Amino acid sequence: MSNVMSSTMTMFGTGKPVIAMMHAGALPGRPRHDAARGMKPLLDALARDLHALQQAGVDGLLFCNEADLPYRLKTGPETATAMAALIGELKSEIHRPFGVDIVWDPAASLAVARATGASFVREVVTGVYESDLGLMRPAFGEIKAAQARIGAGHVKVFANVTPEFASPLGSRSTKERARGAVFLGVDAVLITGPITGLPTDLAELREVKAAVPETPVLASTGVTADTVNETLQVADGVIVGTHLKRDGVTWNPVDPARAARFMAEADKAREKS
Repeated sequence: MSNVMSSTMTMFGTGKPVIAMMHAGALPGRPRHDAARGMKPLLDALARDLHALQQAGVDGLLFCNEADLPYRLKTGPETATAMAALIGELKSEIHRPFGVDIVWDPAASLAVARATGASFVREVVTGVYESDLGLMRPAFGEIKAAQARIGAGHVKVFANVTPEFASPLGSRSTKERARGAVFLGVDAVLITGPITGLPTDLAELREVKAAVPETPVLASTGVTADTVNETLQVADGVIVGTHLKRDGVTWNPVDPARAARFMAEADKAREKS
Protein backbone atom coordinates (compact mmCIF):
# COMPACT_ATOMS: atom_id res chain seq x y z
CA MET A 1 0.00 0.00 0.00
CA SER A 2 1.36 3.46 -0.94
CA ASN A 3 2.03 6.09 1.70
CA VAL A 4 -0.86 8.12 0.29
CA MET A 5 -3.31 5.22 0.56
CA SER A 6 -2.04 4.40 4.03
CA SER A 7 -2.51 7.94 5.37
CA THR A 8 -6.08 8.24 4.14
CA MET A 9 -6.94 4.67 5.14
CA THR A 10 -5.80 5.43 8.71
CA MET A 11 -8.21 8.36 9.06
CA PHE A 12 -11.18 7.34 6.92
CA GLY A 13 -10.93 3.57 6.55
CA THR A 14 -10.51 3.81 2.77
CA GLY A 15 -7.82 5.01 0.41
CA LYS A 16 -10.22 7.13 -1.66
CA PRO A 17 -12.54 8.79 0.87
CA VAL A 18 -15.74 10.64 0.12
CA ILE A 19 -15.96 13.56 2.54
CA ALA A 20 -19.41 15.17 2.61
CA MET A 21 -20.10 18.77 3.51
CA MET A 22 -22.15 19.65 6.58
CA HIS A 23 -23.23 23.17 5.60
CA ALA A 24 -24.43 25.14 8.60
CA GLY A 25 -27.02 27.86 8.15
CA ALA A 26 -25.98 31.44 8.81
CA LEU A 27 -24.47 31.74 12.29
CA PRO A 28 -25.03 34.49 14.89
CA GLY A 29 -23.51 37.80 13.91
CA ARG A 30 -23.80 37.24 10.15
CA PRO A 31 -26.24 39.08 7.86
CA ARG A 32 -28.33 36.02 6.99
CA HIS A 33 -28.73 34.76 10.55
CA ASP A 34 -32.31 34.70 11.83
CA ALA A 35 -31.84 35.98 15.37
CA ALA A 36 -35.52 35.62 16.17
CA ARG A 37 -35.48 31.88 15.49
CA GLY A 38 -32.06 31.34 17.04
CA MET A 39 -29.84 28.26 16.86
CA LYS A 40 -32.40 25.46 16.97
CA PRO A 41 -33.27 25.53 13.25
CA LEU A 42 -29.56 25.37 12.41
CA LEU A 43 -29.10 22.36 14.69
CA ASP A 44 -32.18 20.59 13.34
CA ALA A 45 -31.05 21.08 9.73
CA LEU A 46 -27.56 19.77 10.46
CA ALA A 47 -28.99 16.77 12.32
CA ARG A 48 -31.13 15.86 9.30
CA ASP A 49 -28.16 16.17 6.95
CA LEU A 50 -25.95 14.15 9.30
CA HIS A 51 -28.44 11.29 9.38
CA ALA A 52 -28.87 11.27 5.60
CA LEU A 53 -25.15 11.36 4.86
CA GLN A 54 -24.21 8.65 7.34
CA GLN A 55 -27.06 6.46 6.05
CA ALA A 56 -25.69 6.91 2.53
CA GLY A 57 -22.29 5.66 3.68
CA VAL A 58 -19.98 8.66 3.32
CA ASP A 59 -16.50 8.21 4.76
CA GLY A 60 -16.06 11.60 6.40
CA LEU A 61 -17.82 14.87 7.17
CA LEU A 62 -16.76 18.51 6.97
CA PHE A 63 -18.59 21.17 9.00
CA CYS A 64 -18.54 24.57 7.32
CA ASN A 65 -20.15 27.98 7.85
CA GLU A 66 -21.07 28.07 4.16
CA ALA A 67 -24.04 30.41 4.62
CA ASP A 68 -22.06 33.14 6.42
CA LEU A 69 -22.00 35.37 3.35
CA PRO A 70 -20.19 37.60 2.73
CA TYR A 71 -17.21 35.65 4.06
CA ARG A 72 -14.49 37.23 6.20
CA LEU A 73 -10.74 36.66 6.28
CA LYS A 74 -10.87 36.77 10.08
CA THR A 75 -14.00 35.75 11.92
CA GLY A 76 -15.22 36.87 15.30
CA PRO A 77 -15.49 34.68 18.42
CA GLU A 78 -19.26 34.36 17.87
CA THR A 79 -18.64 32.27 14.72
CA ALA A 80 -16.24 29.81 16.31
CA THR A 81 -18.33 29.39 19.46
CA ALA A 82 -21.55 28.88 17.48
CA MET A 83 -19.95 26.23 15.26
CA ALA A 84 -18.42 24.48 18.27
CA ALA A 85 -21.80 24.51 20.01
CA LEU A 86 -23.54 22.95 16.99
CA ILE A 87 -20.93 20.22 16.63
CA GLY A 88 -21.01 19.59 20.37
CA GLU A 89 -24.78 19.07 20.29
CA LEU A 90 -24.37 16.54 17.46
CA LYS A 91 -21.21 14.84 18.70
CA SER A 92 -22.89 11.72 20.10
CA GLU A 93 -24.55 11.13 16.71
CA ILE A 94 -21.40 11.58 14.60
CA HIS A 95 -20.03 8.19 13.56
CA ARG A 96 -17.51 9.30 10.92
CA PRO A 97 -14.23 11.22 11.11
CA PHE A 98 -15.01 14.90 10.72
CA GLY A 99 -13.32 18.17 9.96
CA VAL A 100 -13.93 21.90 10.37
CA ASP A 101 -13.79 24.74 7.85
CA ILE A 102 -14.44 28.24 9.20
CA VAL A 103 -14.20 30.23 5.98
CA TRP A 104 -11.43 31.72 5.62
CA ASP A 105 -9.95 31.66 9.12
CA PRO A 106 -7.44 28.85 9.80
CA ALA A 107 -6.92 29.80 13.45
CA ALA A 108 -10.66 29.63 14.14
CA SER A 109 -10.95 26.30 12.32
CA LEU A 110 -8.13 24.80 14.35
CA ALA A 111 -9.61 26.10 17.61
CA VAL A 112 -13.01 24.56 16.85
CA ALA A 113 -11.35 21.33 15.72
CA ARG A 114 -9.40 21.13 18.98
CA ALA A 115 -12.48 21.82 21.08
CA THR A 116 -14.75 19.32 19.30
CA GLY A 117 -12.38 16.45 18.56
CA ALA A 118 -12.25 16.97 14.80
CA SER A 119 -9.61 15.10 12.80
CA PHE A 120 -8.77 17.74 10.19
CA VAL A 121 -9.36 21.28 8.94
CA ARG A 122 -9.80 22.55 5.40
CA GLU A 123 -8.24 25.98 4.87
CA VAL A 124 -6.04 28.22 2.75
CA VAL A 125 -2.77 28.31 4.69
CA THR A 126 -0.06 29.17 2.13
CA GLY A 127 0.39 31.65 -0.70
CA VAL A 128 -0.96 35.13 -1.40
CA TYR A 129 -4.17 35.70 -3.36
CA GLU A 130 -6.25 38.59 -4.61
CA SER A 131 -9.83 37.69 -3.83
CA ASP A 132 -13.38 38.99 -3.80
CA LEU A 133 -12.84 39.47 -0.05
CA GLY A 134 -9.61 41.43 -0.35
CA LEU A 135 -5.97 40.39 -0.14
CA MET A 136 -5.64 36.89 1.28
CA ARG A 137 -2.23 36.23 2.79
CA PRO A 138 -2.26 33.48 5.42
CA ALA A 139 0.92 33.14 7.45
CA PHE A 140 1.45 29.38 7.78
CA GLY A 141 4.24 29.76 10.33
CA GLU A 142 1.92 31.68 12.65
CA ILE A 143 -0.92 29.24 11.99
CA LYS A 144 1.25 26.28 12.96
CA ALA A 145 2.45 28.12 16.06
CA ALA A 146 -1.17 28.70 17.11
CA GLN A 147 -1.92 25.03 16.43
CA ALA A 148 0.90 23.99 18.73
CA ARG A 149 -0.14 26.46 21.46
CA ILE A 150 -3.65 25.01 21.74
CA GLY A 151 -2.51 21.38 21.64
CA ALA A 152 -3.99 20.68 18.21
CA GLY A 153 -0.91 19.08 16.68
CA HIS A 154 -2.91 15.93 15.88
CA VAL A 155 -5.35 17.86 13.66
CA LYS A 156 -4.45 17.36 10.00
CA VAL A 157 -4.27 20.41 7.73
CA PHE A 158 -5.95 19.94 4.33
CA ALA A 159 -4.64 22.88 2.31
CA ASN A 160 -6.57 24.48 -0.52
CA VAL A 161 -4.00 25.81 -3.02
CA THR A 162 -6.61 26.96 -5.54
CA PRO A 163 -9.09 28.87 -3.33
CA GLU A 164 -12.51 29.82 -4.65
CA PHE A 165 -13.28 33.50 -5.37
CA ALA A 166 -9.53 34.16 -5.71
CA SER A 167 -6.47 34.02 -7.93
CA PRO A 168 -2.82 33.75 -6.88
CA LEU A 169 -0.41 36.65 -7.02
CA GLY A 170 2.92 35.94 -8.68
CA SER A 171 3.99 33.57 -11.44
CA ARG A 172 4.32 30.21 -9.65
CA SER A 173 2.19 27.41 -11.04
CA THR A 174 -0.33 25.44 -9.04
CA LYS A 175 1.99 22.44 -8.86
CA GLU A 176 4.82 24.66 -7.57
CA ARG A 177 2.57 26.11 -4.89
CA ALA A 178 1.51 22.58 -3.95
CA ARG A 179 5.15 21.49 -3.64
CA GLY A 180 5.82 24.47 -1.38
CA ALA A 181 2.81 23.72 0.80
CA VAL A 182 3.88 20.10 1.23
CA PHE A 183 7.44 21.12 2.03
CA LEU A 184 6.11 23.46 4.71
CA GLY A 185 4.10 20.66 6.29
CA VAL A 186 0.51 20.43 5.08
CA ASP A 187 -1.06 16.97 5.31
CA ALA A 188 -3.17 16.98 2.14
CA VAL A 189 -3.58 19.22 -0.90
CA LEU A 190 -6.98 20.27 -2.24
CA ILE A 191 -7.75 21.38 -5.78
CA THR A 192 -11.00 23.31 -6.25
CA GLY A 193 -13.05 24.94 -8.96
CA PRO A 194 -13.44 28.74 -9.19
CA ILE A 195 -16.55 28.81 -6.97
CA THR A 196 -18.58 26.49 -4.73
CA GLY A 197 -20.14 23.66 -6.75
CA LEU A 198 -18.09 24.16 -9.94
CA PRO A 199 -15.86 21.32 -11.19
CA THR A 200 -12.24 20.74 -10.28
CA ASP A 201 -9.84 20.85 -13.25
CA LEU A 202 -8.68 17.22 -13.57
CA ALA A 203 -5.69 18.15 -15.73
CA GLU A 204 -4.49 20.48 -12.99
CA LEU A 205 -5.16 17.79 -10.40
CA ARG A 206 -3.02 15.30 -12.37
CA GLU A 207 -0.15 17.79 -12.50
CA VAL A 208 -0.32 18.37 -8.76
CA LYS A 209 -0.43 14.64 -8.00
CA ALA A 210 2.68 14.12 -10.09
CA ALA A 211 4.38 16.99 -8.24
CA VAL A 212 3.57 15.70 -4.71
CA PRO A 213 3.23 11.92 -5.14
CA GLU A 214 3.56 11.10 -1.43
CA THR A 215 0.79 13.47 -0.29
CA PRO A 216 -2.98 12.94 -0.69
CA VAL A 217 -4.47 15.24 -3.35
CA LEU A 218 -8.25 15.61 -3.24
CA ALA A 219 -10.82 17.16 -5.57
CA SER A 220 -12.65 19.68 -3.40
CA THR A 221 -15.55 21.04 -5.46
CA GLY A 222 -17.96 20.17 -8.24
CA VAL A 223 -17.84 16.36 -8.17
CA THR A 224 -21.10 14.67 -9.20
CA ALA A 225 -22.41 11.11 -9.44
CA ASP A 226 -21.66 11.29 -13.16
CA THR A 227 -18.05 12.45 -12.69
CA VAL A 228 -16.95 10.73 -9.48
CA ASN A 229 -15.71 7.66 -11.36
CA GLU A 230 -13.41 9.71 -13.57
CA THR A 231 -12.36 11.92 -10.66
CA LEU A 232 -11.40 9.05 -8.35
CA GLN A 233 -9.21 7.54 -11.05
CA VAL A 234 -7.03 10.63 -10.51
CA ALA A 235 -7.77 12.02 -7.05
CA ASP A 236 -7.01 10.45 -3.68
CA GLY A 237 -10.49 11.39 -2.49
CA VAL A 238 -13.25 13.93 -2.97
CA ILE A 239 -15.09 16.54 -0.94
CA VAL A 240 -18.69 16.90 -2.07
CA GLY A 241 -21.51 19.16 -0.96
CA THR A 242 -23.74 20.87 -3.51
CA HIS A 243 -24.41 17.79 -5.62
CA LEU A 244 -25.83 15.91 -2.64
CA LYS A 245 -28.43 18.59 -1.93
CA ARG A 246 -32.03 18.56 -3.11
CA ASP A 247 -32.10 19.73 -6.76
CA GLY A 248 -28.34 20.24 -6.57
CA VAL A 249 -28.73 23.60 -4.79
CA THR A 250 -26.10 24.40 -2.15
CA TRP A 251 -28.55 25.86 0.38
CA ASN A 252 -31.04 22.98 0.26
CA PRO A 253 -31.09 19.95 2.60
CA VAL A 254 -29.22 16.78 1.68
CA ASP A 255 -31.26 14.58 -0.67
CA PRO A 256 -30.91 10.97 0.58
CA ALA A 257 -31.46 9.55 -2.92
CA ARG A 258 -28.78 11.76 -4.47
CA ALA A 259 -26.36 10.88 -1.66
CA ALA A 260 -27.04 7.15 -2.06
CA ARG A 261 -26.50 7.30 -5.83
CA PHE A 262 -23.26 9.25 -5.38
CA MET A 263 -21.89 6.68 -2.94
CA ALA A 264 -22.90 3.79 -5.20
CA GLU A 265 -20.92 5.36 -8.05
CA ALA A 266 -17.99 6.15 -5.76
CA ASP A 267 -17.89 2.53 -4.57
CA LYS A 268 -17.80 1.32 -8.19
CA ALA A 269 -14.93 3.71 -8.91
CA ARG A 270 -12.96 2.54 -5.87
CA GLU A 271 -13.29 -1.06 -6.97
CA LYS A 272 -11.50 -0.14 -10.20
CA SER A 273 -8.69 1.86 -8.63
